[in-house]
Amino acid sequence: DGLTGMKEAVSAAFPQTELQRCIVHQVRNTLKYVGEKNKKEFANDLKTIYHAPSEDAALEALDRVTEKWEDDYPNAMKSWYKNWDVISPIFKFSSDVRKIIYTTNAIESLNSGYRRLNKQRSVFPSDTALLKALYLATHEITKKWTMPLRNWGKVLGELEIMYPNRLG
Repeated sequence: DGLTGMKEAVSAAFPQTELQRCIVHQVRNTLKYVGEKNKKEFANDLKTIYHAPSEDAALEALDRVTEKWEDDYPNAMKSWYKNWDVISPIFKFSSDVRKIIYTTNAIESLNSGYRRLNKQRSVFPSDTALLKALYLATHEITKKWTMPLRNWGKVLGELEIMYPNRLG
């Protein structure tokens, strides 16, 4: 998330892709510029941006937060403006979908499992052996995902309307 060249690489391979920056990482990256005594208030102000009902409302909130804090923390909000093209896609979705896509925790969990597999065995005798190992690792990792996604039927329906012929 936030890797240099990620947008270009993904767009080259999958031209229909819309990139969505992890909101949690965006907030963390912002708060690293904020002093401890103001972090809680600043974080609450950031919520007005990513909880806004529309992109226009979010941009207004972004300007308000920036104006409020720029004297104390001039660098804190720069990345929001710089990365708005990969932050703003979230505003196209309902709050139910947003709750699922605002963080990359599931993807990070999967990648962590793959890294563990790679640490255990760095050489595979064939491509088939690697694919089998990845399949088994994925199967084991997903066993831990026991929490159902809230309103999944509604979310899936919305995504299928927005992205016809692209899901399952």
